[in-house]
Amino acid sequence: MELKIQSIHFDATEKLQAFIEKKTAKLEKSFEDVQKVEVLLKIVKPATALNKEASLAVTVPGNTLYVEKTCDTFEESIDQCVDAMKVQLSKFKEKLRNR
Repeated sequence: MELKIQSIHFDATEKLQAFIEKKTAKLEKSFEDVQKVEVLLKIVKPATALNKEASLAVTVPGNTLYVEKTCDTFEESIDQCVDAMKVQLSKFKEKLRNR
């Protein structure tokens, strides 16, 4: 699985990158054939609540699944994205099984 982390208008700390790597690694438990995970982090409007936006694009054979969440912290956003992506992956896996 290839992981790509992009942070727009700021530099992601190593601690944040390690957190993202740890969380996205869990996606492979939901679906073994994950090819690529792209994480995009951006600050929407500085100095406001709920301004940390994280989006997750997961490439699986023949499809790309996408999730975007906005929260107070990037960790919280990533948590919610990964949880939502697990649901999407399990639905995608079920769809493949039924074919």
